[in-house]
Amino acid sequence: MALTPEERDTLAHSFVRELYSQGDESLWTPAAPYYAAIAEYMADEGVSYAATGLFSTEEGGVAQCAFTVAAVETDQTDPDIAAHGTLAILAADPLNDARWLDLPCGPAVSCVTLREFTLQPEVTATGEETKLLTGQIQVHVPFTTGPYTAIFTLYTASTEYWAEFCDLLIAVLRTVSFIDPAEDTGAAADSP
Repeated sequence: MALTPEERDTLAHSFVRELYSQGDESLWTPAAPYYAAIAEYMADEGVSYAATGLFSTEEGGVAQCAFTVAAVETDQTDPDIAAHGTLAILAADPLNDARWLDLPCGPAVSCVTLREFTLQPEVTATGEETKLLTGQIQVHVPFTTGPYTAIFTLYTASTEYWAEFCDLLIAVLRTVSFIDPAEDTGAAADSP
């Protein structure tokens, strides 16, 4: 996410041209403000990174996911206490599958939520009422350097590719570090 509204607006215009590469100004012009508004909302909520993943499937379709990273201030400087508190809160909802994780950077908590929505006939390709299953996985990673928690969120309606999306998120989580690269003396190079 760019730092200023002007930069986010410029990037939204570039984004729609890439996303709808076969479109033209009649599509890009109304789409760009929509994505700029989403970027403003996300920036206001602490999101520092957002991406949309579009993947070709073997069947000739497209699998999609949305991925965001946010950092929120907490009142805890101890990562273990922050993670235990997060786990207790998330596990209280019976629709959440909340679990403790031990990442290379420290403790974390994952929370998987699946939801089924009913799509009305007028918005489906078949003209019949359809069920849509969506999945979200959030991983809360308390900072080891201060009172903040990073929240990684992956959301998809392409749940038939859930395992592949989980593998992608796990690969990202293994790279999380609270070591300033400028101060790293090589210790991180030896860690997994």
